Amino acid sequence: MSLKRIKHSVPDVRWPTEAEASASLWFSSTQIGHLPVEQRTWVPAMVPWRATEDGFVTPEVLDWYARFAEGRPGVLVVEATGIRDIASGPLLRIGDDRFIPGLRQLVEIVRERSHGHTRLFIQILDFLTVRRRPEPATFFGRYLTIHPALRARLARAVSDDRWLTADERDVRAWLATADRSVIEAVLDERELESLDYGYRERVWDTHLPWIRDLPSVLPALFAEAALRARVAGFDGVELHYAHAYTMASFLSRLNDRDDGYGGSRELRVRLPLETLRTVRARVGSDYVVGIRYLGDDVVAGGSRVEDAAFYGVEFAAAGVDYLSVSKGGRFEDARQPKIGEAVYPYTGESGYECMPTVLGDERGPFGRNVPLAATIRRAVREAGHRTPIVTSGGIHSFDQAEAILRRGEADFVAAARQTLADPDWFRKVRLGFGDSVRRCQFTNYCEGLDQHHKQVTCKLWDRQIAPAEHDVPMATDGRRRLGPPPWRPPA
Repeated sequence: MSLKRIKHSVPDVRWPTEAEASASLWFSSTQIGHLPVEQRTWVPAMVPWRATEDGFVTPEVLDWYARFAEGRPGVLVVEATGIRDIASGPLLRIGDDRFIPGLRQLVEIVRERSHGHTRLFIQILDFLTVRRRPEPATFFGRYLTIHPALRARLARAVSDDRWLTADERDVRAWLATADRSVIEAVLDERELESLDYGYRERVWDTHLPWIRDLPSVLPALFAEAALRARVAGFDGVELHYAHAYTMASFLSRLNDRDDGYGGSRELRVRLPLETLRTVRARVGSDYVVGIRYLGDDVVAGGSRVEDAAFYGVEFAAAGVDYLSVSKGGRFEDARQPKIGEAVYPYTGESGYECMPTVLGDERGPFGRNVPLAATIRRAVREAGHRTPIVTSGGIHSFDQAEAILRRGEADFVAAARQTLADPDWFRKVRLGFGDSVRRCQFTNYCEGLDQHHKQVTCKLWDRQIAPAEHDVPMATDGRRRLGPPPWRPPA
């Protein structure tokens, strides 16, 4: 993104009549794998921070998805849900059978509130360890490993060989009070990052046995999670191969593993393909399995759209039922977090490209990532595959979405932030009430809440409570309503 920052306005739009919407591509039926879908409208996964601390569905989770279901999108994708049975805060999990009953409730309420019009998928993911940025005293006192190479660098930095054999406690105490210039001379790149940003694992940290073993562990974990999704009643499962998470990092050009799972793009795609095939074998050929992945890493040294096009063809050839294209959202260029907070992968340039806002470069945020999907779709079609492609990023209007489809740039057009602003907007447009759509301003107020692990709401409705409304569920801060007001078509 260029250094020049421009404040864009949300474009004025024309809304279609009911008859025009009914005849449109966006509201036309299609198919994903063997699954009929009523519309090409799509709500991508959004994390609302409403699960319990141990990953279970709550009434607030049910309300969140029920509200989206009332808008009757063609497809609704449930938030990134962890495949491991490990602590991960108020994020949904699917790493054990005990999570199935709550997830089944979620399926049932979406079917009920959408009157059976919406297909429900669940996004499943794996992630590596990311720790909060520590207090320097804590880092030097507890976390830093005092090894011979560090001692040698310290001895050279201060021209004193006593540090080669000094007591470890003395080394820690001395470093805790050392000048920054000395710290930078003594710590290696990863140690300095752990001090300044917090410790973070990479998929190429193969000196760690649990990282080295990922290729033998992940396919089965994804497959069992996908089977639980099928048992719970979801219409399909979306493998999360995007953003800052494990599978996206295997696909990235930054992955230089030397064990046959890194280096060339043919080897980088190996584990994602093995996982896709293992999932397919577990859930069967009649169940939808899709992939969300990056059209561009954005970060220095990362993958670009030509890699994504190659991966798309490989996934299509392996039988994936759809490809949902995102962009960026990486750790490598994230801003430094405050002490006590974890690094957030949507704060650098790659984060902007993932969720572009009205404050940006001259291109603006609207439909910004569509060219990536178009390039991938063209490569997949040229290879002889009909795999549907989903695009998203700054989607704000009917005409915009319809034009994308008519130009052949995608097969589904997804909108996250606009749907959060108005969960009923698909239904309003379809019925000819587009003038009543509550339009997203693309300021990323919602993303700011997500960054601080707060329950996600929209500024366009979270402080508005009508006098006739009673017992409105509120956020834990007591100041924001958790869901937008209800809407019914005018009589």
